[in-house]
Amino acid sequence: MNIQTFVGKDVTPHIPDLARLRMTVFRDFPYLYEGTAAYEERYLATYAASPGSLFVLASDGETVIGASTGMPMAEETDAVKAPFLEAGYDPRRIFYFGESVLLREWRGQGIGVRFFEAREAHARRLGGISTLAFCAVERDADHPARPAGYEPLHTFWRKRGFHPRPDLVARFRWTDIGAAEETEKPLSFWLKDIAP
Repeated sequence: MNIQTFVGKDVTPHIPDLARLRMTVFRDFPYLYEGTAAYEERYLATYAASPGSLFVLASDGETVIGASTGMPMAEETDAVKAPFLEAGYDPRRIFYFGESVLLREWRGQGIGVRFFEAREAHARRLGGISTLAFCAVERDADHPARPAGYEPLHTFWRKRGFHPRPDLVARFRWTDIGAAEETEKPLSFWLKDIAP
C-alpha cells in the first residue's frame, strides 16, 4: 500500500479515481448517495482549480483504494462557507477537509489516520490557518437503512482532536439510493483549532 499527495492542478489526473471511490463508499449508510460520474467530475474539478487544494491517495499497486481531500475554505462553495460566515468566522483562516473515502476491506489499518495527518500537515504548511473543519451528514437514529450495530465515526474524529459544532450546519441536496428525487440533508461540522 502506497500513499501519495497531490496539490492544486496536479490532482486533475486523479479526479476519475476519486469520483469512483465517492460513488462506491458513499452508497453506504449514512450517506446513501446515488451519484453520477458527470456530477462527481464537475464537483471535484473545484479542487483542481484551487492552488491550495490537496488529494491524498492510497493505492494497492496501480489501484486507488482510498482518497482524502482538502482545500482552503475561502476557495470552497458558498454552501460550505455560509454557516461560518453567519457565525462570524473568517474563511481565510479555515482549511476544509473534504471527503475521506476508503474501500471497506482496507479499513482499520491506519490509512484513515494518515489521511487526517497529511491534510493537517498541508494546512499548516499553507500558513495563516487556525482552524480545521469538516462536515458529516446527520441521520435519524431510527433511520430504516441504518445497519444493525452501526457506529458513527465520532470516537475516531475525537481522537484526531476534532470536536462537534452542532450550531454550524451545511445543507446539501442529493438523491438517496432508491429515492425518486433529491432531498435536503443537514451536515454538521466538526472543528479543530491549530496554532497559526
